[in-house]
Amino acid sequence: MNEIMNVIKSRRSIRSFSDEQIRQEEIDLILEAGMYAPSAAGRQAWHFSVVQNKHILDEISSEAKKIYCSMNNEFLKKLGSNEQFHTFFHAPTVIIVSGDVNSIAPNSDCAVAAQNIMLVAEALQIGSCWVSAAAVITQTGEGKKIIKDLELPEGYAPFNSIALGYKKTERLNAPPRREGVVTYIR
Repeated sequence: MNEIMNVIKSRRSIRSFSDEQIRQEEIDLILEAGMYAPSAAGRQAWHFSVVQNKHILDEISSEAKKIYCSMNNEFLKKLGSNEQFHTFFHAPTVIIVSGDVNSIAPNSDCAVAAQNIMLVAEALQIGSCWVSAAAVITQTGEGKKIIKDLELPEGYAPFNSIALGYKKTERLNAPPRREGVVTYIR
């Protein structure tokens, strides 16, 4: 099997990170992978905020938890009300992927960039977990203030975020894939 398929099959969401900060050269490679993602009309209408400030990450987590508590989803309500839960799982680095809200497909562009980020992180033995917290907090005034501190370009908004750090736990094997998800039209 080729190398990229091995990385794809071995990447799992990691929710337990060491306190050690990721080395700059690894972050640079991870960001480069995000920048080489395909984008609608080749516009590359994304922005990457590398957040390593624990206070800001805690603020985002706290605001997201408040929103989770008000949602009509029992799973998210339970997470929001859990005092021990941190939306970024105390990862030392979080990359917030923002997109130009007026571009053709900002949600898709940011999602593809996030996937590239997570795949290269896995290739570097760095754990990752896709988290919606940064996008969720844009719903409140307090959340908008926190997002403003991220100094996003004008007209950009967070679409997703990726918690990153050195893995504290061993990788689990992937569960079996669902069958019947492919249809050929010939």
